[in-house]
Amino acid sequence: MPTTRTWAGRWINGETVFKLMTEVAPAPYLRKTFVLDEVPSKAIAYVCTPGWHEFYVNGQKADDRVLSPCVSQFDVHDSYIEYDITSLLRPGKNAIVALLGNGLYNPITKTHWNFPNAPWRDYPKLLCDVVADGKLVAKSDASWKTIPSPIRFDQMRNGEHYDFTYEIPGFADPDFDDSNWKAPNLCFPPGGILIREDMEPCRVCERIKPVSIKQIFFHRWIIDFGKNLTGWVEIKLRTTEKTTKKVWARIQYVERVKWGDLPDGEHIGSYVDGEFQTDHIYLRPEPGLTTWHPHFTYHGFRYACVTIDDYSVAIDQPTTTIESIEACFIHNDFARVGTFESSSEMLNKLQAATVQSYLSNFTGIPTDCPHREKNGWTGDARLAAETGLWNYDASLAYRNFIQILVDTQRPSGELPGIAPSAGWGYNWGNGPAFDGVLFELAWQNRAFRGDMAIIREHHAAMKLYLQFCESMANDDLVGFGLGDWTPVFPSHVPDIRLTSTAIAYECAKRFEVFSTLLGMLDDAAYAKRLADSFKNAIQRTFDNHDGSWANDSWTALACILHYHLCNEDQAQPLADRLVLKIRENGHKVDFGNIGSKIVPRAISEYGYADDAFELITQPEFPGWGNWIVRGATSLWEDWRGTESLQHIMHGDISAWMYEYVAGLKPNFFHPGFKQFTIKPEFIKKLNHATATYESPFGHIASSWKRNGNKIDCTFEIPEGSTADIILPNQTIKNASGKIEVTV
Repeated sequence: MPTTRTWAGRWINGETVFKLMTEVAPAPYLRKTFVLDEVPSKAIAYVCTPGWHEFYVNGQKADDRVLSPCVSQFDVHDSYIEYDITSLLRPGKNAIVALLGNGLYNPITKTHWNFPNAPWRDYPKLLCDVVADGKLVAKSDASWKTIPSPIRFDQMRNGEHYDFTYEIPGFADPDFDDSNWKAPNLCFPPGGILIREDMEPCRVCERIKPVSIKQIFFHRWIIDFGKNLTGWVEIKLRTTEKTTKKVWARIQYVERVKWGDLPDGEHIGSYVDGEFQTDHIYLRPEPGLTTWHPHFTYHGFRYACVTIDDYSVAIDQPTTTIESIEACFIHNDFARVGTFESSSEMLNKLQAATVQSYLSNFTGIPTDCPHREKNGWTGDARLAAETGLWNYDASLAYRNFIQILVDTQRPSGELPGIAPSAGWGYNWGNGPAFDGVLFELAWQNRAFRGDMAIIREHHAAMKLYLQFCESMANDDLVGFGLGDWTPVFPSHVPDIRLTSTAIAYECAKRFEVFSTLLGMLDDAAYAKRLADSFKNAIQRTFDNHDGSWANDSWTALACILHYHLCNEDQAQPLADRLVLKIRENGHKVDFGNIGSKIVPRAISEYGYADDAFELITQPEFPGWGNWIVRGATSLWEDWRGTESLQHIMHGDISAWMYEYVAGLKPNFFHPGFKQFTIKPEFIKKLNHATATYESPFGHIASSWKRNGNKIDCTFEIPEGSTADIILPNQTIKNASGKIEVTV
């Protein structure tokens, strides 16, 4: 668990008058000045706010992070940030200012997920210590000053309202006159244990210029940024004449447009009261240039619809126009560790769309979508874990997310389908296909990055969850939770007892390994008994003894294969049966989100990687390739495209490219790629493929290219690692360094 510390400061908040917590108060500034005899050699500001904040020192923002700290289960843990402010301090008078936003800590507008009734809800508050060369030089207390900021409204899902007529130039300058500011309130703490945030923060990681700007009415523009993303826009507005009324601009964020280039958000709907994904700016009456972006909200979008209300009938011309606008792509600033490229344009576009969806759904925590919900759906995180770790080093963020998940666990062991949770998701939306993320991230973090932290810290939570599954089982079958979500045909979804029990079986098998690693042999024995009971129950209940299992759906057959639930002599005939179904259907998908991960993997393991490639890339409906043909720049929630156009739950295809096309396979028992396997599948419709990965031991690469009837291969294994290279006509054991071979 990240470290904690002893605090000198007191919790303070703005001068908010409580109104039964039904109104959104302006975001407060909290300000303090202090004097230094000289610039310290090291100065740290420790800043804890359960909602989001921006921190300023002597007129400058302390660093470039945004939307910090990350959300948490605030009544259990609250995160604080350590800012190194040494370079921002000066001899003499210094000023620090915190601007506080609501974030998920104070969600006032009603949502489907009950967040306005969260047990932690309160107005934003601050705890702050400033330590210079080991000496406390400032702390939050009643001596600070506060005043409402120009942010008059901020809600994570609704948007932000900013009024420039309330701007306070120089609010963070040391010599600023704050005599009219008021004293803050001393207040209660948020309730959780304070822990240091230890992961990559969210930043504006890319700025994207529009591909088109269309004026659709005299006062309205639709701006297309060319691809789906998460974040906000930064806009510059030019006002040419002084006005006598308050001029405002409204920015609505959407994924698609409809007839007439009008914004269209109907396909995702709104699960929140009030405006949705909409920002408002109220401009100064004087002419000039105004530059603005939000502070305490973010949106999922491709298009921004900007409306400016200053139209004058007399002159028939607007006095305020858009001088420039760009989209700011915001996500955790992960290090890129993997790349994949091939001769297939479709496969490359799907890789790009998957990466775009992964980053767009990692704004602090892994989410299902960045617009409608912004929720930490555990099933989506479980399904996308390998894809994420192949492309980015997200290990620290995954540790943070698992801490949030464990903080939601009930004494019975039950987990909700979303984390954080205000009480929603325990009786619907969970189950092993979702809750299994606790075991999945523990397994993959060790396999990819050699990180044992989740295994060590949350072993007890894992056991408690398995005991909960055992208590919920009937005849050793786990029958609760969500199944193969968003299928093509709902009637083809297999019995929930099959998928839930199969994934609970995998969790138990992994817990057996975890317990053995930790020397907890009694727990290992318990897990083995539980796993065996699950497997036996599946075999006696779902084996139809005619070559089919359960309802004979693709997901049912892949489930038996992927989780190794049949006898060894049954596996290849079962894979043959599944592939025959896939071919008879023209390689058009027939599954939901569980099947989208396990079907390509299951058939690839049994000699049918070419069919998996066809399944993934074929352009007709339904399928991944069909999304690309229809203009997708990110992965969609459903195969028809009637729901969200920015989801990650069907995103395991990127991991499939690394693990099967390039053949890179980590080894949990030799973690961090200390030892691993390279077994590329030479897809007939590909001329070449290359994958690279920056492991904890160094650079790994697998590349192959057709050369007439031969295939030239180049593999790179870093010093300190070894790999078994498995090729059609030979196996190279314990290889290291650069290996070139032709097959």
